[in-house]
Amino acid sequence: MADATESSTPRLAFIGGGNMARSLIGGLVRRGAAPARIAVAEPNAELRQALAADYGVAVHADGASAAADAEVVVLAVKPQVMRLVCETLRPVVQQSRPLLISIAAGIRMDQLDSWCGGNVAVVRSMPNTPALIGAGASGLCANARVTAEQRRSAEAVLGAAGLTVWIEAEEQMDIVTALSGSGPAYFFLLVEALEDAAVDQGLPRESARRLAIQTALGAGRMLAEDGEAPAKLRERVTSPGGTTQAAIEHFLARGLRGIVADAVAAATQRGRELAAGSGD
Repeated sequence: MADATESSTPRLAFIGGGNMARSLIGGLVRRGAAPARIAVAEPNAELRQALAADYGVAVHADGASAAADAEVVVLAVKPQVMRLVCETLRPVVQQSRPLLISIAAGIRMDQLDSWCGGNVAVVRSMPNTPALIGAGASGLCANARVTAEQRRSAEAVLGAAGLTVWIEAEEQMDIVTALSGSGPAYFFLLVEALEDAAVDQGLPRESARRLAIQTALGAGRMLAEDGEAPAKLRERVTSPGGTTQAAIEHFLARGLRGIVADAVAAATQRGRELAAGSGD
């Protein structure tokens, strides 16, 4: 949505004004979206006031008011309350037929369609927490009612906070959740472990933390900007008989690849269980 103007910005409603919604709204406004065409429903008065003050968007206490004339409705509420929220929005959705974008984990598109009364265009998305700083990664999938124009609208909304990737089979969204949705925590754990290991070897904690963080940041930028596969970049750093090779061999001998594969499989399975238990 770069170079967006008031006429090109679809009328947007965010149901829920928490951190992820705030990051998307901020990204949209920075990229030129018209604040006057964005409405937010948020029951917390303090959050409502902050969103209005920071971004100039219209704020409402209830979802139906925010979504009344929206072309795109972003469902940014917790999975536990999604059914109730959708049923509250049903009359508005059935009347105006907006595109629904859900960013809730584990809620299937057919559930959203059913709860909103049927025959609804739905995009399911899984953003991750780096979206809060404009560096997110979001997988998206769409049901058959979503038009090409609505796909572009979904890309613009989620793309305001980072990378978007379309996933054609909804069952693969549980894998996306396990990979990029939960993935930041895996990297935080690795940096935490690197910091602790360096401290154990005698480095002061402040120095260990700063070096570990910058190493992760630099490696991530190389992955994004170099264009080579991760394996190629790893090989460049690994000199035969050197310190890096010693560490890599230890990782592999301890089963790092298997640990990662098992962890992603466990997260994927948990996502499927959450979807199965979220109700019809």
